[in-house]
Amino acid sequence: MVTGKMDEANPGWFQEYITPDLYHMLAIQRRVYSSRTRFQAVEILDTVPFGRCLILDGKTQSAEADEFIYHEALVQPAMVTHPNPTTVFIAGGGEGATLREALSHNTVKRVVMVDLDREVVEICRRFLPNHHRGAFEDPRVELHHSDAGAFLKANPDTYDVMLVDLPDPMEGGPAASLYTQSFYRLLRQRLNPGGVMAVQSEPCMAGNLEAFTAINTTLQSVFPGVFPYHAMVPSFSSDWGFNLASLGPNPLELEPKEVDRRLAARGCSSLGFYDGETHRGLFILPRHIRKALTEETRVITEDSPLVVF
Repeated sequence: MVTGKMDEANPGWFQEYITPDLYHMLAIQRRVYSSRTRFQAVEILDTVPFGRCLILDGKTQSAEADEFIYHEALVQPAMVTHPNPTTVFIAGGGEGATLREALSHNTVKRVVMVDLDREVVEICRRFLPNHHRGAFEDPRVELHHSDAGAFLKANPDTYDVMLVDLPDPMEGGPAASLYTQSFYRLLRQRLNPGGVMAVQSEPCMAGNLEAFTAINTTLQSVFPGVFPYHAMVPSFSSDWGFNLASLGPNPLELEPKEVDRRLAARGCSSLGFYDGETHRGLFILPRHIRKALTEETRVITEDSPLVVF
């Protein structure tokens, strides 16, 4: 397995492998924090191009300069597609930015966030204040440190919106078992009628589509409506894939004016990336990606897990 690492010959650079044959490099100003938790290696780096970055097991999770693109793209389409989201479940999301975006809707009364790694959450609370912006202190939040699958099995509560913001499914990593058909079935069981779910779904780029298309196919085996979409995240050096899975509402039926109306009515006034026009564009995929989606047959299971570099 190849992961990102500090370039020891030039400690002013961080290099991250996108695939075994492709990597990108970031000039760093300083290493803010570096340690290993029970589950994964953690680094907080101040970089020249993207500001402060969270790195888990050598993979960039988010960057101060453009995290709003990733987190708004993950959260807002699902939240807006649901006509009245009051209860939200978040799997992962240690930085607190996914939580921040869910809480931006004044319809929300309760958010349950389950992140396995307590240490990572505490590190993010301390070193990434511009990501969470105090979201962890909101009285609507219940924070738990557990495996998301085990938590949902033990707690029968149901939700209007579920957001899956997990680390990459790396070999031996803590998230691999949560990119499976059985986990998605469990999520469906915990959605209220008419519920909506969004899943971060790995790169969406030519030459690196296998994870994105397999996640989409696996979700299609569970949900009646699955809608793939994408957004360019510069700090990832990639167009990034997402999937919205629904038990009713269709995001493609929302006109830009209706998206903007819902955002305004719910008090979502500080968005930097997402609005009605953006919503429409997110779901427009290039022809080669649409073709790859139609040709994919793989369903991810525990016996055939998804593993990325």
